[in-house]
Amino acid sequence: MRGFTVFGARSPKRSKTGELQNEAKGGGDNFFAAMYATPDRLRDFLRAMSGLSAGPAHAIAQKFDWKSYKTFMDLGTAQGELPVILAQTHPHLSGIGFDLPMVRPVFEEFVAGHGLSERLVFKGGDFFAEDLPKADVIVMGHILHDWDLAQKKSLLAKAFAALPKGGAVIAYDPILDDDRRENTFGFLASLNMLIETKGGFEYTGADCQAWMREAGFSATRVEPLVGAHSMAVGIK
Repeated sequence: MRGFTVFGARSPKRSKTGELQNEAKGGGDNFFAAMYATPDRLRDFLRAMSGLSAGPAHAIAQKFDWKSYKTFMDLGTAQGELPVILAQTHPHLSGIGFDLPMVRPVFEEFVAGHGLSERLVFKGGDFFAEDLPKADVIVMGHILHDWDLAQKKSLLAKAFAALPKGGAVIAYDPILDDDRRENTFGFLASLNMLIETKGGFEYTGADCQAWMREAGFSATRVEPLVGAHSMAVGIK
């Protein structure tokens, strides 16, 4: 359930009522359910998410110390770009891609095309409605910014519960600098979240570290990845 709409793709807006005027305006409250509603729209959206995730995924594969871990789970995995990159870069890793159930055939086809079906598996579900799969590292890429503050904190708490002692959560987005002065792309992305979601917004590294500590993580840090993207890391 990864979300990051390309700017200008559909020019969605809010009406004078303040209600969403994008793909979700016809009913329900979930932009992603609307985007996943047909096979063609689903595949297009998942491919777009892979394009946005590739650069940060390569940076995470290089910058994070994966030697200490054996398993990972990618929350809102889309077609599996990040799991494939991690598995290709680190042959000792195996992983889970977690997303809504209708994503399974796209994920499994993409993973099989890279010869990684034995090491990467799909888990379908709603990450707000059920516990997260257990793993040594949980990655949330373009996930936290989709949701309101209470939901952000809920996802970090769920990650903490699913991790072993010493496990890590990695959240990457166009994280804002703490002084809120430098990341122009991040501010535009935050405006896009306001347009596309009911409560989503970008956040600073200090914000995310505070939420991680509130969830129980004992050590936190923020590291730049590529372009406007950074990762916030919490260690249980």
